[in-house]
Amino acid sequence: MSTHPAMNNVTGDAPVTETTASGQRDNMAWLLRQFASDTTGVTHAVLLSRDGLRLLDSDVDKDWADELSAAISGVASLAANITGPTHKKRPARQVVIERDDCLIFVQSSGRSAAFEGHPGNERGVVDTVLAVIATMDADAGTVGFEMGRLVQKFAPYMQIPVRVGTGDEVR
Repeated sequence: MSTHPAMNNVTGDAPVTETTASGQRDNMAWLLRQFASDTTGVTHAVLLSRDGLRLLDSDVDKDWADELSAAISGVASLAANITGPTHKKRPARQVVIERDDCLIFVQSSGRSAAFEGHPGNERGVVDTVLAVIATMDADAGTVGFEMGRLVQKFAPYMQIPVRVGTGDEVR
């Protein structure tokens, strides 16, 4: 059983959904921390707004998480604005950055109403991006797969969840 009171459910797969924005943020934060602790090779996870502000993190140093969020939003923006062979802009499913000291994964994670006080809140929702830091020896396929599962677990807290279809165009 979880030590988080709202998370004590029978399956242990997902937290009990709370309807308030604060409760939704708490549930999403729990899912993010659980992902970082359960996924082999993952050291840090940050949920950020598309405009580069940290929303939630897996107990990451706040100054570094803020710096990382600003940089990752730029990466996500660049990836979303690259036209492919069809000459259309399509969202990148995932971006992986390989460095000497870590792997950095970037993935869109939907549009959420759980961050009502956020400065980038537009019409009650915030576009979100998931950033994950992993060790160099982490299995990139496993980390990417688990990120996709985490984003699906976020879906109940999203006004517009990430779509998996191939025809979605970037706005």
